[in-house]
Amino acid sequence: MPHKDLLDIASLDRSEIDHLLDQSVPFKELFTRSVKKVPALKGKSVLMLFYEASTRTHSSFEVAAKRLSADVINFDVARSSITKGESVRETVETLQAMRTDFIIVRHSRSGLPGQIAKLTRASVINAGDGAHAHPTQALLDAFTIKEIFPDPAGKKVLIVGDILHSRVARSTSLILQKLGVEVAHLGPGSLVPRLCQDIRRFTDYTAAMAWAPDFVYLLRVQMERQDVQYFPSLREYHRLYGVTEARLAEIRDRGLYIMHPGPVNRGVELCDAVMDYERTLINDQVENGIAVRMAVLYWLKPGATHED
Repeated sequence: MPHKDLLDIASLDRSEIDHLLDQSVPFKELFTRSVKKVPALKGKSVLMLFYEASTRTHSSFEVAAKRLSADVINFDVARSSITKGESVRETVETLQAMRTDFIIVRHSRSGLPGQIAKLTRASVINAGDGAHAHPTQALLDAFTIKEIFPDPAGKKVLIVGDILHSRVARSTSLILQKLGVEVAHLGPGSLVPRLCQDIRRFTDYTAAMAWAPDFVYLLRVQMERQDVQYFPSLREYHRLYGVTEARLAEIRDRGLYIMHPGPVNRGVELCDAVMDYERTLINDQVENGIAVRMAVLYWLKPGATHED
């Protein structure tokens, strides 16, 4: 039974996660065809409501919607009445009058997509809200891991970096735990809060690698969200927690996989050579994001029986 909205991973049970990941497979297979579109959402409209800048998530949703034959409307926040003080509620009520079927929302305020979902009959998809949730990123991360290990239960994923400000860390950690994957966090103590008792917490790179992860998932250091200095310098961060050339050699010897949600800060989270490492899955994540978001849009398509 589809939901009306997709706001977080916590609202999905294991069977729903499995369904969405399974449904993503035929959508990815579509990419190999000469005609990459299907008419599944023909006549439906998808509104892109991004209050925060985005490249990968925005373009991925747009491509996904167009490959399902939906009409895409890009709402220009910078040129809207929002700059004149219009409230989110007024904006949504105006957009509701346009009879849009989907609203893809990104906002710096945690919980805002859920508030919008209560104001509209359209299906709302959370494309990232504050440090709260990013459900489609978590789904594409899980899909990417399952391509390597179809049954990932028992595998280990080490998430490295700015856990404190990361909605990706929260959503991806949760979905992996629901799939039976062991998760650990590594980073400066000031940026690695204890999110739950089931997640190991490391502040030392050597100790974290002794845990023997299968995947090293690097996070971008979100300087724009840091109101105080959480570590001495970016150079020092790279020395202590980044994948340097020496650490990449160790990762290669162990046969570990590297992931990153993007955008990548070269010289901070990783060195240039990581992008050429044969087990770096960053580009796979980008491609898989389109297939997973196609599956989500199809799952939420208007006309299905919703349960709120």
